[in-house]
Amino acid sequence: MRLLPATLTARLVVTAVALVALVSLLIGGAATAAIRSYLTDQLDADLARSAERASDLVARGVPLDEPPAPPGEEPGGRGDPAGRPDDDIGFGQRVGTLTAYLGDGGSWGNVIALDEGRADWAELSDDALAELETLRSDGDPRTLTLDGFGDYRVRAEDVGDALLVSGLPLDDVEDTVGNLIAYELVLSLAGIGLAGAAAWVLVRRQMRPLRDVASTAHAVAGLPLSSGEIGVTARVPERLTDERTEVGQVGAALNTLLGHVESALDDRHRSEQQVRRFVADASHELRTPLAVISGYAELSRRTYPHDPERLVESMAKVQVEAARMGSLVEDLLLLARLDAGRPLERGSVDLTRLVLEAVADSRVVAPEHRWSLDLPGEPVEVTGDEQRLHQVISNLLSNARRHTPAGTHVTAGVRPARGGGVVLTVTDDGPGIDPELAGRVFERFARGDSSRTRTSGGVGLGLSLVQAIVEAHGGTISVASAPGATCFEVTLPA
Repeated sequence: MRLLPATLTARLVVTAVALVALVSLLIGGAATAAIRSYLTDQLDADLARSAERASDLVARGVPLDEPPAPPGEEPGGRGDPAGRPDDDIGFGQRVGTLTAYLGDGGSWGNVIALDEGRADWAELSDDALAELETLRSDGDPRTLTLDGFGDYRVRAEDVGDALLVSGLPLDDVEDTVGNLIAYELVLSLAGIGLAGAAAWVLVRRQMRPLRDVASTAHAVAGLPLSSGEIGVTARVPERLTDERTEVGQVGAALNTLLGHVESALDDRHRSEQQVRRFVADASHELRTPLAVISGYAELSRRTYPHDPERLVESMAKVQVEAARMGSLVEDLLLLARLDAGRPLERGSVDLTRLVLEAVADSRVVAPEHRWSLDLPGEPVEVTGDEQRLHQVISNLLSNARRHTPAGTHVTAGVRPARGGGVVLTVTDDGPGIDPELAGRVFERFARGDSSRTRTSGGVGLGLSLVQAIVEAHGGTISVASAPGATCFEVTLPA
C-alpha cells in the first residue's frame, strides 16, 4: 500500500494504466502464440512436402547409402538423378534444408547452404547424427537444436532398414515472431502512454465534483465554530446532490450534516444568549432588593434611636425585600437542581385536592377574578413530588392572575388523558399572550415588559419553573393563546 499514490485520482490513473498494460500483454501474448503456431504449421507443411520429395527419389531407385554428389559434378552422377529441377540440390531439397540418412551400412547428413551465392553442402557432425538417431520414425514433426546449425523442425521415416530424416530451419519463424514481439512492445508502450494521458484527463474531470464537495467541507471547516453566531454555512451545489450517483450521495449527506451543524450552533448561540440574559436578569433582580436592604439599613443606623417608628418601618422593608430575594434564590436553586437532573420525591399525589387548594388560595389573593373548577367526580392521583406539583398549579394560576385584568374568568381542571395519563389545564378569557412573547413564554426571565419594571409583580421565572418541574416528572406542557382564550395544558404520566 505504501507504493500506491496518495491521491485517489492518481490511484485510479495507475489502476487504468495497469489494466491497459495487462490487456496489452494478454493480447500480445495470444497474438504471438497464434502467429507462432500458424507459421510452425506452415513450416510443418513444407517439411512434409520436402519429405515426400525425398521419398519420391527413393521410389525412383536413387541409392541412399552414400551422400549425394556435391553441386557442380556432371549430371547423371550418383545423387544427381536425371530430370532433377534446376533449383533442386540433392534429393530434390531446397537451400537451407537438412537431409540425413541413418542406416547400418553407413550414416551421413548435411544441410544445404549458400557459399558465395552457390549452393553447397554443410555436413552434420557425429554428435548431431547421434541426436538424430534418437528420433522415432512416426512421421511427426519435432523441434531440435543442432550445434552449429540452430533450431530445426525435423521428421523421420523408415526407408528400408534405415532412417531418413528431413528438416527445415526455424530461423524465418523466429525472425518473424521476434519482429512481431518488437512491434507489439512498441505499440503497447505507445498505447499505455496514451491511455495514461487520457485516464489522467478523464479521471480529473470525473473527480472534479468530489473536489467541489471537499472545497465546501474545507470552507465550513475554516469558519470560527467555537463561539459566536455562525449563521448559514456553505452548501454543496444542488447539481452535486443527486443521490443516484456516489458523489451526489456524499454531497447530500454533507448538506444534511451541515444543516444539523447549523441547527446545533444556533441552539448553542441561543443558549449562550439565554445564559447571558439569565445572569444579567438574576444579577439585576438580586441587586434591587440588596440595594433596598442596604438603603434601609443605612437609614435605620442614622435614625436610631431618635425615631423608633422610622426604624420599625425600615426593618419591615428590609424583611420584605429579604423574603423577596430569598424566594428568588430558592427558585434559581430549584432550577439549577432540575437542570442537574437531581431526582424529585416520588409518592402518590391527589391532583384534584391540589387544584382545589390552589384555587381556594387564589380566590383569597385575587377576589376580583372569577375562579372556577372543572374536576371529575373521583380523585385523580399521580406519582410525583407533591410540593413541586402544587408549585406548578400555583404558578399557573398566579400567571393567569397577574397578566389578566379584574373580572377575568379563570378555570382550573383535571381530566384523564387519551392513552393514559392525566391532563391539567388552566384557562382564562383574558386578552391573551403577546404574539412576540408567545414563542418564549417558558424561557427564564421572559417577560413582556423588557424595562424591568414590576407592574406585573414577577421576575419571569414562574413558567420556566413549571416547565422544568413538569419535564422532571416525565410530562409535557404546552400553551395555546388567542384574545379571549388562553389555555396552559400539562400532561403527566398516570
